[in-house]
Amino acid sequence: MIGIVVVSHSHTLAHAAVALAGEMLGGQPVRIEIAAGLDEQTFGTDAVAVSEAIAAADSGDGVLVLMDMGSAVLSAELALDLLADDHRVRLCAAPFVEGLIAAAVSASGGADLDEAAAEASNALAGKQTHLDADAGSAPSGISESGRVQRAAEIARVIEWNGRGFVAESAPVSRAEFVVDNPHGLHARPAARLVGAVRGLDSSVLLGNLTTGAGPAPASSLSRIAALGALAGHRLEVAATGADAAEAVDRVLALAARHFDEAPGLVTEAAPVARGTGPLPASPGIGIGPSWQLAAAQFDTADLDDPGRAETPAGERRRLDAAIGRVRAEIDRLRVTAGTEAGIFEAHQVLLDDTEVLDAVHSRISAGMGAAHAWARVLDDGAAELDRLPDEYQRARAGDLRAVRDQVLAELTGRATRTVSRAGVLVAADLTPAQAAALDPAQVMGIVLANGSPTAHSTILVRAHGIPAVVGAGRRVLETAAGTTVALDGQTGALVIDPDPAVLAEFTEHAVAQRLQRAAALAAAGKPAVTRDGVTVHVAANISDLADASAAVRNGADLAGLVRTEFLFLGRADAPSIDEQEQAYRALAEALDGRKLILRTLDVGGDKPLPYIEQAPEANPFLGMRGIRLTLARPELLRDQLTAIGRVAADHPVGVMFPMVTQLSELLAARLMLSEVVPPDIPLDIGIMVEVPATAAKTAAFADHVDFLSIGTNDLTQYAMAAERGNESLGSLADPLDPGVLHLIDMVSRAATGRARVAVCGEAAADPAAAPILLGLGVHELSVGPPAIPLVKAAVRELDSTSCRALATRALTCSSAEEVRALIP
Repeated sequence: MIGIVVVSHSHTLAHAAVALAGEMLGGQPVRIEIAAGLDEQTFGTDAVAVSEAIAAADSGDGVLVLMDMGSAVLSAELALDLLADDHRVRLCAAPFVEGLIAAAVSASGGADLDEAAAEASNALAGKQTHLDADAGSAPSGISESGRVQRAAEIARVIEWNGRGFVAESAPVSRAEFVVDNPHGLHARPAARLVGAVRGLDSSVLLGNLTTGAGPAPASSLSRIAALGALAGHRLEVAATGADAAEAVDRVLALAARHFDEAPGLVTEAAPVARGTGPLPASPGIGIGPSWQLAAAQFDTADLDDPGRAETPAGERRRLDAAIGRVRAEIDRLRVTAGTEAGIFEAHQVLLDDTEVLDAVHSRISAGMGAAHAWARVLDDGAAELDRLPDEYQRARAGDLRAVRDQVLAELTGRATRTVSRAGVLVAADLTPAQAAALDPAQVMGIVLANGSPTAHSTILVRAHGIPAVVGAGRRVLETAAGTTVALDGQTGALVIDPDPAVLAEFTEHAVAQRLQRAAALAAAGKPAVTRDGVTVHVAANISDLADASAAVRNGADLAGLVRTEFLFLGRADAPSIDEQEQAYRALAEALDGRKLILRTLDVGGDKPLPYIEQAPEANPFLGMRGIRLTLARPELLRDQLTAIGRVAADHPVGVMFPMVTQLSELLAARLMLSEVVPPDIPLDIGIMVEVPATAAKTAAFADHVDFLSIGTNDLTQYAMAAERGNESLGSLADPLDPGVLHLIDMVSRAATGRARVAVCGEAAADPAAAPILLGLGVHELSVGPPAIPLVKAAVRELDSTSCRALATRALTCSSAEEVRALIP
């Protein structure tokens, strides 16, 4: 891929232009280097800086240089003479901002140097056409993009008659395939299809031979969905253009791969009733009036459109800006969406849907405001899906309406993000993004009809310290707003509209808990020592600088788990060594001398990175993730270990490798560590114990590590064959199940005298689990920062001898319920 260099007199202008261009990219990330200003405040250009930027941007395919004016051109010309190596460079006279955007978008789609230069040079064509159109000449929008022209061309040469495509003239490639996805071409497989043909020099149409529906451009997610293509339907694909044959081949290959869904995989299923009652999810007493999440409502028949511009060009700019903000928000949601990230991928494709955008632009050019135009087009698309015979595909109209409302909210200034209210939130479920947005100062408790105690959203709720119960059943959603709700997130007790006596009992417990927490917080800075003198380290699980500060305030002895993914997710490329070093050093400094245990990158199929190509996995939790992925991408691991080693040179640091299942993985990681970190730098080394096989063969690892950290969330889901986010299996996801406890016992016994044992999963914060874990030989409990004071207080009430006796009895139990019944 080509690189781009931006040369400007203004540091601020250049960075703003690059940020704007980045918002427009829908394909691969593009290397854009900046040589702007003599420093951040002083205007000017520097030929040496330009030459260095060219060298940094060139990956072998050439570099396009864009300049703002005057001496920027002279500096760029001089820079060519200063280059030490040969580079293929094109100085482009394109308009600075428009040219940069056009060049970046075309480069992202795979354009070569000549093509990107041509796109940049023609970047004013759309603006010129539009202004001419406003003056009364040709209609705007048609010449803004080659896409529209190609669409018109293919319509002239191929006709769809309901029984197939008929080519009137010009060479046409076409083929047939059968859809075998259980739900047909719904949003996610359709998004894969759009991506497969993006960037090719061809125009592609689809038609449904089974129903006669069509034609639909393969570039339009909404039009593909409107084909109503169900499992078993026969479709025809036809293409014209230089890459027509390749386009058809790509579609056929994608269909053969079931559009990257596992064959027969049901991607969305109705909730399964458990019948076991509410499950404790986040400890604490919650009492207050009930309230439910409410999304912004838009009456598109009478839509308020504040800020409407006077010209169609202004309205298009407003729409583009709104879509850019929504795209950034969806990027953020994808980071936290886990296995459901594909939903947000489909939403992103809808934002780039050329059929939708062309229809909206047409309405705007006719005088309609951006908000009205967007709403009308998306409503029409949703109505078309509503008419489909298949219930599942009719439900996909919700995707269109969700995207419609997100953009409308940006255009009209109405909020769609979660807004906290005082009281107890009652909801069917929460996404991680919704959970993260809740204000613990207002939300007194949470009751979920569905959900799981180990779901990511529940973990976020616990991190906020909000009492919660989950799996309460659909009937709780009938609770009228304002009804008093009382819950105990420790026991799972839930009472709707309690009588005065019950309410008084809950209130008494709540007061006692507040006093207990206040006392625990006052003593949080002291060590956690059992009554018979055994010191237990209570550490913090942290994800960012705010967590680190909270850990110190709450008395953490160290940071037992730093989730370094926060640096890698939600971006177009991997962080540099310097960027990582800066972030890790800031965490170390915030901890003020406390040890920092950095877990290496733990992502994979369930938390994908956009800059790492990974094959789809039917079950990503059992796939390429953790150490498996980083050993397969050694450049990622090597850079991260280099950054960690730099910080370890002057701060107490440990490194922990996730998802280790084989000794060879640990030895390979240690070898890489020894290659990038000098031997005189002290660095504790450990692994996560998350897989039952790893626990069972701890002896093979113990002599090669300083510590083992048991991740009870994953260890429980693997041992119980119960995926942690599956609400119908929530009652199985209990780390106090005797089977899980036996695995922890194996780890502790094999590590005795050889390595420290920690628990960093959610069980570490469970007061009921603490005495059993200590009795099994665990030395350290790592929990969310808000839980530290109470965990320390609980440890101080324990006697290690009694804990060992309790753990021995727990190992003889037959269920988690029986284990919990043992605890006083």
